[in-house]
Order: sequence, then C-alpha cells, then structure tokens
Amino acid sequence: MGEFEKIFGRSAQLIVLEYLISNRDRITYLSGIAEATGLSHSSVTRVVEPLLKANIVKENNIGKHMRTFLLDMDNERTKLLIRFFDDLEDIPCG
Repeated sequence: MGEFEKIFGRSAQLIVLEYLISNRDRITYLSGIAEATGLSHSSVTRVVEPLLKANIVKENNIGKHMRTFLLDMDNERTKLLIRFFDDLEDIPCG
C-alpha cells in the first residue's frame, strides 16, 4: 500500500498518480501502467485523462496505437505533488 493510499484511500486515480510519481524519470505506456498497478487498461485510460487535462502528465503517441506518458516536470502542480509525495514518504508511520 502506497503512502497516498494510506491517507486518501484506494482509488484508481491515486494508484496511477502514485505509480507515475514513483517512476517519474521513466516514460511509460498505458499497458505498462495497467500491468504494474493491477488496474484494467480501461481504468488507466479513464483516470489518466484528468491528469493530462491538468498538465500533470504529458502524452506522446508512438504510431497509431501506443500512447506514452511522463510527468510534466515543468508544471507547478506536478512539482507540488512530488514534494508532497516525497515528504510523506520521509515521515515515519506512527
């Protein structure tokens, strides 16, 4: 269970966000996120859309069928989420 999940509960949105933050230096794709998180491909597709609209995640298309994703490290919201996640990870559970 991730730190976000411990506080905010289990939701597909938070699971995907936590995965992307934990893998912030890697380009990933829908099927990879789904496989790594245990979520369905359709769930990942659904929850990544608000992250794209908020410019927290950037998308690249490779060919007609492969969408790749990477956190937008220039976005202030993304930076804030990463700081929050990292700070949360540093605090011992008690």
